Amino acid sequence: MSKSLQQPWTCLQCIRRQRSTRRYLATAAAAATITHSPPSYTRNHNPPLTAHDDRDLRKIFDSRPFWHEFSKSRTGFYKQNVGLFQNQYLTRPEGFKEYARVTLVKCRRIVAKVLEISTVDGYKSIVQDLDRLSDLLCRIIDLADFVRTTHPDPAFQNAANAAHALMFQYMNTLNTTTGLNDQLERALANSEVTSSWTEEEKTVAQLLKKDFSQSAIDLPRAKREKFVELSSTISVLGSKFVDEMRPARMSLAIESGRLKGMNPMLLKQLQNRRGHVILPIVGFAAQNAIRYVQDEATRKEIYIASRTAADGQVQVLEALLKHRAELAKLSGFSSYARMTLIDKMAQSPEAVNKFLSALSADNAPRMQAELKRMLTLKYPSSSGVSGNLSGSTVINAWDRDCYRQQLFAKPTPSSRKPDFLPAYFSLGTVMQGLSRLFSRLYGVRFVPREPAPGETWNPDVRRLDVIDEAEGHIAVVYCDLFARDGKNPNPAHFTLRCSRLISGSELAEDPSSSSPLHNLSTAQLANDGMATSHPVDPSGSVYQLPTIALICDFPSPPPSNSTSSSQPPTLLPLPSLLTLFHEMGHAIHSILGRTRLQNVSGTRCATDFAELPSVLMERFATDPAVLALFARHWETDAPLPYAIVAAGLASERRAEASDTETQVLLAAVDQAYHSESVLRDDGGAAFDSTAVWHALSARWASVPEAPGTRWQGFFGHLVGYGGSYYAYLFDRAIAAKVWEGVFRGGREGQAVERANGERFRSEVLRWGGSRNGWRCVGGLLGEEGRGLEEGGERAMEEVGRWGISGEGR
Repeated sequence: MSKSLQQPWTCLQCIRRQRSTRRYLATAAAAATITHSPPSYTRNHNPPLTAHDDRDLRKIFDSRPFWHEFSKSRTGFYKQNVGLFQNQYLTRPEGFKEYARVTLVKCRRIVAKVLEISTVDGYKSIVQDLDRLSDLLCRIIDLADFVRTTHPDPAFQNAANAAHALMFQYMNTLNTTTGLNDQLERALANSEVTSSWTEEEKTVAQLLKKDFSQSAIDLPRAKREKFVELSSTISVLGSKFVDEMRPARMSLAIESGRLKGMNPMLLKQLQNRRGHVILPIVGFAAQNAIRYVQDEATRKEIYIASRTAADGQVQVLEALLKHRAELAKLSGFSSYARMTLIDKMAQSPEAVNKFLSALSADNAPRMQAELKRMLTLKYPSSSGVSGNLSGSTVINAWDRDCYRQQLFAKPTPSSRKPDFLPAYFSLGTVMQGLSRLFSRLYGVRFVPREPAPGETWNPDVRRLDVIDEAEGHIAVVYCDLFARDGKNPNPAHFTLRCSRLISGSELAEDPSSSSPLHNLSTAQLANDGMATSHPVDPSGSVYQLPTIALICDFPSPPPSNSTSSSQPPTLLPLPSLLTLFHEMGHAIHSILGRTRLQNVSGTRCATDFAELPSVLMERFATDPAVLALFARHWETDAPLPYAIVAAGLASERRAEASDTETQVLLAAVDQAYHSESVLRDDGGAAFDSTAVWHALSARWASVPEAPGTRWQGFFGHLVGYGGSYYAYLFDRAIAAKVWEGVFRGGREGQAVERANGERFRSEVLRWGGSRNGWRCVGGLLGEEGRGLEEGGERAMEEVGRWGISGEGR
């Protein structure tokens, strides 16, 4: 059952991008008695006033007064609170408890049905039954996970926490219910049964089998209990590693004269009465010092301190890695990485390392050129710059950020203000542009929809209905894009409800024994009041529509009582534009990956394939033809001069080689930390994460790490991405190839051609996780992808050779 329990897609690159640019952001279902129904979008019928919808889409994000009026325009249609996301159990916090109770009744009924199967016909439907069981669990767990981290009301947070814990406990019980696994095994062993399954059903059957296996269901009782104990310890250690992260020294006392080059105002804030600066090792001040302090010895001291984790932090990490290795060994794998990679495109640590080696080789010439440019700054009169980089004329680890800062500083012409580019990217125009782009590529668009009472968790949340030109209403997107106190600032994509076909026979079930929502229609009742499609077959089957929440942290537009017409709306600098396009890439995958079974819907695919649509979307964000769809000055309506974007991209690309090299190193460290070497059987020395960190730095980095550091203690992503940190680099390489091979690098308007969009939709997006990622990539690239369909080490190495250079962007 655990396959479908997904964390929100919180992209590593988006978090880094947001943290580095936050300071530059420019701001300037139906009622209980349904007397009026909300708008209905049917097949082959688009809602009227398409231009009106397009105009409103911009205004609801750019004008707070307009949003205030728009969001109240249909209040009279609803007689009372319809519940969060129009889930009519969630009209109040206590509804979570009732929702969980009803769900458990339904789950137990399905479990009993599966355990009683004894006929071939019964086994033919077992995958659909188990997928429905998984969906019932996810309906609560996914919603509760979102509500407990996002809803501002502590009562809702606590109720969501309780429901989440209850359903997780029940899920763990199911994962160790041997009868369910035995029944699935019997179905898989019967050729008459498996020959009747669709490819999607076969894929889900294998996923469910793996889930049972990874829950130690095949182990004897004593080992199963050990598995549970190890899993619990790993969870505790992971939380401790992230929550208690700290350096060996929290601050340094440095004479102010040694810090020449730093921001004087910042130095004044940090200076004590004795003339010393008390520099915090964690945070902006230390980063600023490493980039701007002129004295090399001082930079070295700060750098080493900022890269040295506390002893206890390293001990926690090594305990975590050891317990993971023991868990893998107990499960029959030689390492945690092998256990993690078995269902990924990579499949093995050897394949990951082939990819990393090939990518590093592709990146090396650009990295060497970057280092030589830095050397020119450090040694402007040295003849050694044009020769070998060894010897005294080198860039050290504590030099790198300082000279990169100088090399890649972007001077602003005196004729332009610093916020010149963001003025063309109001949030409303960007959302308008995304809708127009999706309409061009896939025939889908966003239609603003006023929320019903109780439907959203904050008045600033906008609801968009996603309308397909042929299918009508296909998804709901809740956009929570503005910053507010207490809100998690990290950008994220949450799938609140996945696509799944609700069959006619399921609709015909008598709900009276389990559900109190007697006022709803049959289709609404089957989806708890949330959005469904129109009937798709003669039996009345409907799809539960994907329901998505997008979270960002952009500044709010001017308040409703503002009287000035010259105040700008929310304006996005280039990094924030890329973040929004990235998150929308995840969203369009969830929207168009409409499958019959929820275990493989949308982004529920292999981890090393899930970032492809979102990374690819970043390419569209800076394409001239795409920008022409929306990028206009918020005040004058003048179109964006593309030369400004091109200059910004050229500046970004200057740092691409060193960024790539750093990520290759971290991916290699992740593989080593989850390899067989963590548990040694030869009586050798105990695993030393610090020694491994320095050895790999010497192997993979052009600028080796400074001696004495323990940076691995700050590598928090080891907790959530253990064994799969390479995935983002991998998808960047595929995205670069797809951008050139399918969208022709955007040349001659190919980025907005419907044929190219339909090709990507038909080969990648529509499958969700129901098709092997290698088959998707091979089919998409055609002749260029020949030989990739089977995957393996050679395919991984080939993707590494493609590289991830942004030159084609």
